[in-house]
Amino acid sequence: MIRFEQVTFTYPGAASPALRQVSLEIPAGALCLVAGASGSGKSTLLRCINGLVPHFSGGRLEGTLRVDGLDPVRLSPQGMSRYVGFVFQDPEAQFVVDTVEDEVAFALENAALPAAEMQARVDETLALLELLPLRSRRLETLSGGERQRVAVAAALALRPQVLVLDEPTSQLHPQAAEEVLQALLRLNREMGLTVVLAEHRLERILPFASQMVYLEAGRPGALSGAPRAVLGQSALMPPVAALGKALGWQPLPLTVEEARRHLEAHPIPAPAAPPRPYAAPQSPPFIQASGLEFAYGSQPVLRGVDLALYPGEIAVLMGPNGAGKSTLLRLLVGLARPSRGRITVAGQEISRQETAEICRRVGYLPQDPNMLLFSETVLEELLVTLRNQEKTGSAYEQPAALLARLGLSEKASTYPRDLSAGERQRVALGAVTVTRPGALLLDEPTRGLDYANKRSLLELLRGWRGTGMAILLVTHDVELAAAAADRVILLEEGRIRACGAPAEVLRLSPHLTPQIAQLFPQSGWLTVEDVLMSTLSL
Repeated sequence: MIRFEQVTFTYPGAASPALRQVSLEIPAGALCLVAGASGSGKSTLLRCINGLVPHFSGGRLEGTLRVDGLDPVRLSPQGMSRYVGFVFQDPEAQFVVDTVEDEVAFALENAALPAAEMQARVDETLALLELLPLRSRRLETLSGGERQRVAVAAALALRPQVLVLDEPTSQLHPQAAEEVLQALLRLNREMGLTVVLAEHRLERILPFASQMVYLEAGRPGALSGAPRAVLGQSALMPPVAALGKALGWQPLPLTVEEARRHLEAHPIPAPAAPPRPYAAPQSPPFIQASGLEFAYGSQPVLRGVDLALYPGEIAVLMGPNGAGKSTLLRLLVGLARPSRGRITVAGQEISRQETAEICRRVGYLPQDPNMLLFSETVLEELLVTLRNQEKTGSAYEQPAALLARLGLSEKASTYPRDLSAGERQRVALGAVTVTRPGALLLDEPTRGLDYANKRSLLELLRGWRGTGMAILLVTHDVELAAAAADRVILLEEGRIRACGAPAEVLRLSPHLTPQIAQLFPQSGWLTVEDVLMSTLSL
């Protein structure tokens, strides 16, 4: 179905190729997982399949590429659109119209389908991705995860032979992600649709993948084959595989069920440790919200939310798509105003303060990092923030040192919007933390980040926590929450349903339980490090 033969691609002005001599085949009907570190070329490889590379990007492509015998370079993205559906990392980048139903119907209208058939396909696709209740909603009112499902639905409406998805679950709550993946799996198995998708959260995809392609930045070629074999040669490991590698398990487990079979043969004594209750710090909260209510028109979003964020603590906010998590962050920095309730920052009530004034003390990273990127270079993004806030002396992070900790030293002179999604996320993080704010609010900061970059982010967050910063992290990534959180807050339907120690809250739902906690349900262990530290001490 898809064949790369010695494909090398270099972006305009780039010093080195994004893809080097890649040769691989993806058979018809495959569910192929494309993995690799941030910036390794995953998105570039995907965009070759429908001709976006090189037609949209420019640059030089060498080698041969065929999709069911068709040449994407000759046909262009327009010519390939009937054969290859594409879903971008940023779903907003491909929206054309205003409402959910119109967006799904747009491609069908351009294809001049009869009205009755078009309506049937729209209804079928909306139902498949559980979007029927949202069909009349305007796209700008949807949560990030809801927008991502709309983008998948729009790509499926033309019933392409190949569906290519760039991190389709990156903004989805675990249960919503599973529903989307199950829908893709049905299309793959029952209709023979070839699915090629890039994903950093390998634990979500590995159980379903028939093939894995692994790319490494700067390394020629690509590893391609059965997921277990390729995973064993890669530097990326989901938790149960990382545990299996550390303990010498063969074959390497891809799922919790497979790991349990290894434990039956080689038991690990796990202590019975009930979760320790959360104890709030004795210091006053840096940010405190009381009785917050907010609505979009007649639609309530937040319903009496009380929240306290303490210096020297990492709190993780979780909840389903549309629960109000992003709205809550926007209220805390003055980008929206509550209809009821009170917010204080460092003891001062903020209802009359401008957002710029609030953000002198509270760093805020939105879901879309592009909203913060305006400068010509990565380094200039940080310097502009310092100039705008008139930071001098030791009252701020040294930009060069911060870029080094973010793994961006070599990108200091690069135009930010030419970077990968994960790299743009880190640039934006640098821009909001270079001033050393007293609090940091992060909305899905791991979107586009691989395991290594997540570990680097975690080290940064722990370092800032050690300086007394109050940190609120919004994420759907349960493995990150398990590793990062001092406290987990669960927001559902605009209300805080639970707040407490990670080992307690992350067990309230199977969809929130980390792989290690599933493997050792009575132990209190949440991460691979928890297991290894305990077993080494025995």
